[in-house]
Amino acid sequence: MASPVPLVATQAKFEALPRSLTERAYELLVEKITRLELAPGALLGEKNLMEQLQIGRTPIREALQRLAIEGLVQHRMNRGMFVSEISAPGVQQIYEFRALIDGYAARLAAARASERQMRDLRGQFSLIASATEQKDVNAFVQADRGFYAVLATAAQNVYLAEVIPRIFNLHLRLWFFISERRGSWIEIARAHQAMADSVSQAIGRRDQEEAELAIKVYVSQRHRDIRELL
Repeated sequence: MASPVPLVATQAKFEALPRSLTERAYELLVEKITRLELAPGALLGEKNLMEQLQIGRTPIREALQRLAIEGLVQHRMNRGMFVSEISAPGVQQIYEFRALIDGYAARLAAARASERQMRDLRGQFSLIASATEQKDVNAFVQADRGFYAVLATAAQNVYLAEVIPRIFNLHLRLWFFISERRGSWIEIARAHQAMADSVSQAIGRRDQEEAELAIKVYVSQRHRDIRELL
């Protein structure tokens, strides 16, 4: 079962290396893990990863440590690093936490967002809608990540801004997990598009309750989806 995601984690130990190398290794591993190219439970041998990613041992090691903090990777004593399993108890914890954190961020954003942040949210919604219409999964993921980044900033709470990107990666892997087993990501993308529309409009109206509810309903729907598959 995935370990609970800590609310605050120091980044100091990741700053010893040039940021670009560690970030590149991290980004590549996030993509492979969230898209299930590295399957749940897969062994993450440093030598194999060095060959696959064409990046040195130390940046990969630092990236794996960061992913372990985020809950995508687990260290097993005397066995090495593994991609975290997807289990019913772990999934429940992720969705409970996500409903709480994302929902509260939407509530705060409805109270605190600037006019520019409201426009940015609508802009990200438009990108989500366009990617869904064009059936471009890469553009969809990028736009979705951007939507939550703007939401986190609009909440104007540094702790939420730190946690939400980590929760996004955990959620994204489950999103691909559901999509793979259903044979298509478009249906879920359209549901997400509707949620992003509702949230951005509610924030524009300063409707805190509606903004929070829209995210919580969507998260609950995805939780039901994955429970049916586990």
